[in-house]
Amino acid sequence: MPPVTTLPGVTDVQTLSRRPEAPTEKRQAIEAAVLTAMKELLAEGMPYAALSVERIAIRAGISRTAFYFYFADKRELLMRLASELSDEFYREADAWWSGAGDGPEQLTAAVGNIAALYRAHGPLVCAIVEVSAYDEVVGPFWRALVGRFVQASSRRIAAEIQAGRADAGLVPHAVAFSLVWMTERALHQMVAQDDPGCGDELESALARIWTATVYGA
Repeated sequence: MPPVTTLPGVTDVQTLSRRPEAPTEKRQAIEAAVLTAMKELLAEGMPYAALSVERIAIRAGISRTAFYFYFADKRELLMRLASELSDEFYREADAWWSGAGDGPEQLTAAVGNIAALYRAHGPLVCAIVEVSAYDEVVGPFWRALVGRFVQASSRRIAAEIQAGRADAGLVPHAVAFSLVWMTERALHQMVAQDDPGCGDELESALARIWTATVYGA
């Protein structure tokens, strides 16, 4: 049987039965290709400001017109990628947030894993942080994503204080806010400057600052 062609104003049982599944799979595949295209172009050194929708669409194998069927603009792409990256960071940090074992050990491992992700996604991180500094939509969006880390860290610090493992004089939210944003800025500069001196030593320094602040020297 030849494939069914959907025409404006024409419907039939076979066409309707295909709608819930086939378009969804197609959409997922195209969106994934577009997101990958943007990541690749950033990784190749293309600045976000110079990255056109047409270039992204061509790399993804679709037309510029088709791009706008799936995404509003390249800002939406960046925010989708930022959200996915944030989820990766969150999974690594959860080793400390949700852990019930050795707090300093879990914290050190989490910092190291997050630093590794920053290195692996350096161009994307730099683009997100750069755009968040001036874009009225991306800025609040990125700050809200980082805010999730502040909230989760604050809860763990409060739990450690309650369990007697952390200094009772700590103010959980203030400490978490300071440590999380310090880490975000330091790791961003690590990849932005591509500083050869910021290797394992930076991860170690950040882990020591976190553990010394929360658990004492």
